[in-house]
Amino acid sequence: MMMRRRSKIPRILSIILLTIAAIGFAFPFYFMIVGAFQESPTNAPDELFPTSGWTVDNFVAIDSRIDLAGSLLNSLIFTAGVLLGTVVFGLLAGYAIARLDFRGRGVIWVLMLLVQMVPFQLLMIPLYVQITRNYGLGDSYMGMILPFLINTTAVFIFVQFFKALPVEIFEAARIDGAGEIRLLTSVAIPLIRPVLVTVVLVTFIGPWNEFLWPFLITKDASLQPLAVSLANYISNVAQSTANPNGAILAGATALAFPVVILFIVFQRFFRATDLGAAVKG
Repeated sequence: MMMRRRSKIPRILSIILLTIAAIGFAFPFYFMIVGAFQESPTNAPDELFPTSGWTVDNFVAIDSRIDLAGSLLNSLIFTAGVLLGTVVFGLLAGYAIARLDFRGRGVIWVLMLLVQMVPFQLLMIPLYVQITRNYGLGDSYMGMILPFLINTTAVFIFVQFFKALPVEIFEAARIDGAGEIRLLTSVAIPLIRPVLVTVVLVTFIGPWNEFLWPFLITKDASLQPLAVSLANYISNVAQSTANPNGAILAGATALAFPVVILFIVFQRFFRATDLGAAVKG
């Protein structure tokens, strides 16, 4: 009986520590959301659960100065284009490097790893000159999307998980007459679905919060994504409003809300794939 009680103590302590850590991480988000709907939020919350002073004027003030819906649509187009390129090229390149035997595969793998070591800021000016002068894609969605169309980190993740898949699955499918595209779409992708969702979520955060490149490539305010529009609003307009803190918190809430919702909706996909059952089946 004493042994059972002793074994429960570490578990209870871990639950308590994890709960405290979760509250600590969630509190800034709570303060941001509450402050976004307050008439006069301060630098520190006077009340943990305020009962008065609620308003939507902070969001109305933002929408009156920038096209909030249009900026949100621009962010969605920019992010969707990056996600599409990341998934399509990442799956094809990852499967080819992991499962196909061709000359130069090792060289491509090394070059891909070297590309990850080069900071994007070093390439920004040459990319800007090439995209605007040579391609004529300044002030366009394609100009924003093109530098992020292939994500080497996603390729690296897909390669590792494609290599981890049992060889017997692919051999059995080849015996049945399946080609490489059929193997990729019908065999490999269903087995790494949690990894695919993870790549999508991780990739989504990057372009959604990206500021520097869209700010550099777009001069037309009607094409700027939400992060750029909110940054311009906060730096140029927010301090002149009646409630600057509320405006800043409202802008941060508008930018973070879609990401939080996406993680809540897709968190059920973060589970291990039963590869053993697939082999037996």
